[in-house]
Formats: sequence, C-alpha cells, structure tokens
Amino acid sequence: MDLLELFSIHHTLVTIPLGDGYAMSWIEAIGTLFGLACIWLASQEKTINYLFGLINVSLFAIIFFQIQLYGLLMLQLFFFCANLYGWYAWTRPANDQGETLQIRWLSKSKLMLTAALSALAIALLTRYIDPVFAALARTSVTLLNLFGAELAMPDPSPDAFPFWDATMTVLSVVAQILMTRKYVENWVLWVIINIISIGVYAAQGVYAMSLEYLILLFIAANGTRLWVLAAKRSQQGL
Repeated sequence: MDLLELFSIHHTLVTIPLGDGYAMSWIEAIGTLFGLACIWLASQEKTINYLFGLINVSLFAIIFFQIQLYGLLMLQLFFFCANLYGWYAWTRPANDQGETLQIRWLSKSKLMLTAALSALAIALLTRYIDPVFAALARTSVTLLNLFGAELAMPDPSPDAFPFWDATMTVLSVVAQILMTRKYVENWVLWVIINIISIGVYAAQGVYAMSLEYLILLFIAANGTRLWVLAAKRSQQGL
C-alpha cells in the first residue's frame, strides 16, 4: 500500500452501517485507535499515553488538513505541544526529593479561578467563534502556503452550534492542561466534553463519531473513578 494512499481520507477501511453509511478511512481508524489508547493509558496514569497522544493528534491534523478544517488543525498543534509538555511534566522531579507529580485535586482558589476563566472564555468564543475560527483557518493556510501548499484562502461557513462548539473547544484546552499537571478535575471535564460531543455529532448525523465519543465517555468516567481513588491515597500518604 502506497504511504500517501494510506494517509488519504478517501482510502476506506470499512463502511460502518450507521445512518446512510459511514466510510471510515484507514487514517481515521488508526488515529482513533491511538486516541482511545492514549485516553485509556492516561486513566491508568501511564506516561506512555503521551506517545499515543502525539501520534493521534498528528494523524488528525492530517485529516483536518484534507477536509479543510484549518481551525481544528491549529487546535491539534496546541494538543501536540501539550502532549510534549505533559510527557516532560509527568517524568521530571516535582520536588527536591526527586518525586514525580502526584494525582491531586485543584485547590479551592485554583478551582474557582479555572471555572471563572473557562466561563469567560466560553462566553467570548461563543460570541466571536466565527471570526476566531476564520482567523485560525487563514493563519493555518498562510503558514502552510509558506511551505508551498498553494491553498486558496478559506471562507468558513457559520458555526452550526456556537455555544456547544465553544464549550467543547475551551473545556478541551483546559482539560488537557489540567491532565499535564495530574489534576483529577481533568477527567470530570472530559466526561462533560464527551457527553456534549455525543449530542452534537448525533444532531449532525455523524453517528460513527457519536459512537466513538460514547466509548470515550466510559473511559473518562473510569478515569475519574481511578484518579479520585489515587488522590485519596495520596492525601492519606499511602
């Protein structure tokens, strides 16, 4: 199989009998599997999750490039950097005793600040989501054209679900940051994100994506359970 063909979204692996039929490409299938493995390993507090995460966001960046979702492509760049930082933060000593980061809860003050900033960011992004994503798309195309892509400047359509899209985007960024610092609340946010995603993708008729996020919901719920128990053991000095 030609390598470029493997990375094409038109190279179908299987057609899933959902709705009118969903043709899942090889790159989407591989990227999804690495994404599921990343989340599962993170729930088990395995640092290797970041390797799977780096592969996942790289493959999805290629997908978003091909389907011209340049705003989401830029978001993958953030997740790529966050995975690199998370790998570093989880393995470097967190104190003079050489201990690594421990699973813990946000302090009350940090929780309130995180909630306030998240609410403000969601409100602002909901209001300005179309120009923000259009700017991200134009920035992506400009950068890609510097490397000879010769892409036409995009003219994105208005967002179908501005509030829910803004909520998923902001909470995904916040959850990823909290995960790199091993805060339990990251899993609570992933549960919320996955519930919203299931509804949005189902409303758009993308049932395969809804099914994928249903699986992610169960993994995130299990991650919440495991990290709550780990945080309790850490507080008790066990």
